Amino acid sequence: MAFKLGNEKRGIKNSQDTPIFRKKLGKHTLGEANMDGSINISKDIPVNSALYKRTIKHEQTHLDQMKSGKAAYTDNTVTWKGKKYKRKDGYIYGPNGKLEEGHKDHPWEKEAINSEKQ
Repeated sequence: MAFKLGNEKRGIKNSQDTPIFRKKLGKHTLGEANMDGSINISKDIPVNSALYKRTIKHEQTHLDQMKSGKAAYTDNTVTWKGKKYKRKDGYIYGPNGKLEEGHKDHPWEKEAINSEKQ
């Protein structure tokens, strides 16, 4: 019996074979690393631009953090190095206090920001 494949666009992949999807993201969101191992990148970033490449590096670092067990998240929590932190209304009550999601002072963000320069 035969079957027909759909025409859904599955996205592109980076050099680490990570599925990358272009999506409309929040106003100040350039990218998102997902627990399923994929990355969402804002449709507003031109492909192959310096910003696109930097965003991929940043989000790949988050995927590496999750793969190693260093980080994880749910809708209500972020886990960093085995400790869970509350996540609510766009804020994370993390090791450096209540900060917006994606804030540069979260330790997982510091690592990702540093990776952009490599």
